[in-house]
Amino acid sequence: MLYREAGQFRTTYAEDQQLFPIRQDRIVVTLFLLFAFVVVPIASVTPGLERLIDFQYWYSGVLIPFLIFALAALGLNILTGYAGQLSLGTAAFMAVGAFAAYNLELRLPGIPMLASFILAGIIAALVGIVFGLPSLRIKGFYLAVATLAAQFFVVWALQKFGWFSNYSSSGVITAQKLVIFGYAFDTPVKRYLLVLAIVTLMALAAKNMVRSSIGRAWMAVRDMDVAAAVVGIPMMKTKLLAFAISSFYCGVAGALYAFAYLGTVEPEGFNLDLSAGTIERGFGLALPSGLVSNLTLIIFGALIVFFLVVEPLGLARIWQIAKEKLRLWPFPH
Repeated sequence: MLYREAGQFRTTYAEDQQLFPIRQDRIVVTLFLLFAFVVVPIASVTPGLERLIDFQYWYSGVLIPFLIFALAALGLNILTGYAGQLSLGTAAFMAVGAFAAYNLELRLPGIPMLASFILAGIIAALVGIVFGLPSLRIKGFYLAVATLAAQFFVVWALQKFGWFSNYSSSGVITAQKLVIFGYAFDTPVKRYLLVLAIVTLMALAAKNMVRSSIGRAWMAVRDMDVAAAVVGIPMMKTKLLAFAISSFYCGVAGALYAFAYLGTVEPEGFNLDLSAGTIERGFGLALPSGLVSNLTLIIFGALIVFFLVVEPLGLARIWQIAKEKLRLWPFPH
């Protein structure tokens, strides 16, 4: 009975339209944020725990990249999950964000770093609009192939034109020091808190967005674009806006990837194989270099087949079913 809605009455439109209308959701989200923002940083400086757990590795090697990739996945979910537009160019838009933030800091002395991240996201959004234009004519597999062009074109352009990498002979860039409002984020825990704050704000903004008229238009286009056009939803504006916002999120994720995670990046680092082989670090195994990548493909392929058979709608559907069961418990239906 922990998730029952009985007795939770909403008497105003504001209460009915709040971000988390169910009290249990508000409690869980609040506790989760308190754990992420307070408990985890305090645990890393607690005597005894810091000797048992390598928090530096967990911050730099697990939590920070997890949050950054979650932000990029959130952008892809806006485009594919809500708007129904397939895209294989997520890594390319991350590369645009990373190199744009680097060049903004390099060529505009004194620009605030947060402004660089926002402008990098806007630049990625503009690139996303350009490569989203085919969505006005094609969809499905053909759209995925068309957006794949963004992946190859962006990597080629970053390698071909030396201006993007400040004429580095190897094409590698080294991100500037992460300083915001005069405060240097020079330790893993500080970078973790910064990334966590940005991801939290952007996740809440995305949740609000998909509940608005924009989100409803995206879902209408996703479910049946012909019917959406008949009822007056502008196809061009709706689809390109989805590409723009999705690319904005990926661009900010790319900027964080360069400044808060790696520090030094190269165009080839944003290819289709952008992923982390953590098997060796997690289990302490010495595996051949080619075996790790092959095992990753095997595991991902097995997971895809498993979910297609067991639950085609994915983890989101499993979570939705669990919530519905908890709402109705102990009644069967």
